[in-house]
Amino acid sequence: MEYFEVGQIVNTHGIRGMVRVISHSDDPERFFKLKSVLLDDGKLTELEIESASFHKQFILLKFKGIDDMNAALTIKGKMLKIPEVQGLKLDEYEYYLKDIYDMSVFDEDGNFIGIIADIIFTGANDVYLVRKEGEKDILLPAIKQCILDVDVKEKRMLVHIMEGLKD
Repeated sequence: MEYFEVGQIVNTHGIRGMVRVISHSDDPERFFKLKSVLLDDGKLTELEIESASFHKQFILLKFKGIDDMNAALTIKGKMLKIPEVQGLKLDEYEYYLKDIYDMSVFDEDGNFIGIIADIIFTGANDVYLVRKEGEKDILLPAIKQCILDVDVKEKRMLVHIMEGLKD
């Protein structure tokens, strides 16, 4: 079974076991619809969601059985996942982030730029780290001015390298 990363627990919140989560989902409100998530702590442990709310750029989650700050500290830094079948339905030109890892990246002239090695979640927009053996990594903002086309089936991305990004 495949799983989606929907967020990361970045800290505790208060003394009653709440945690702060940075959403990795395009729809952070999904946390209000979920009854549970899977905590990736080396194995996948199901956590039942008692409550969810927004606080600044975070989602605050309270899990059943995690009732104080000490218990919440034990899950700090862990990823939250859901089964792929619970993923958001995509429109025609949308794709899941998991689909672009290891994707080949080409510029407008057809030159091979590298492979997407990582995705950096900045809050404003994602940034794709493009790696090519023996060359300096390139950081590409995931904005429509840079990402021209994504072909998930062919594992191929066409990009416009804005001035200053490659040097």
